[in-house]
Amino acid sequence: MDRPGGLSVDWLSGWFAAHGWIGWGVLALALAAAELLTLDLTLLMLASGALAAGIVWFIAPGLVWLQVVVGVIVAALTLALLRPALLDRVRNSPGYRSSLDKLRGSVGTATAAITVGGGEVRVDGQLWEARPFDPDLVIAAGETVEVYGLDGVTLLVHPTDPRQLN
Repeated sequence: MDRPGGLSVDWLSGWFAAHGWIGWGVLALALAAAELLTLDLTLLMLASGALAAGIVWFIAPGLVWLQVVVGVIVAALTLALLRPALLDRVRNSPGYRSSLDKLRGSVGTATAAITVGGGEVRVDGQLWEARPFDPDLVIAAGETVEVYGLDGVTLLVHPTDPRQLN
């Protein structure tokens, strides 16, 4: 059956049957390229599944279900076994600092009073929950603070100006 533009469905399905590995390869490359935007290794593991499915195409080109099953199994195994080991290795490498660790030493402004019960601070344009590093200290809104540490995702802050220590 001819379609507008002169392509027949039979020709198109025949082309994909003969060149299915291209589809798997393009999917693997697209997932690997998208991984560069996330850097959490999930999309890279999915790309390995697509690559495995493409390899299966060379062994069994007509069995699309087998290609999908092998791709899903390989992706699941790499997500469950390989990804945690790689992330652990990256995070324990010398010089690695997480996004939260990079906040240590940053300067911000208290947007609300900060007491041992909590408060709020703006650091690098983002609002964070905060507590004073010194539990006996109360930091007034508007004061400039430095991030001394972290407690989960709560910043432990201290005033930068010694005159603020009353």
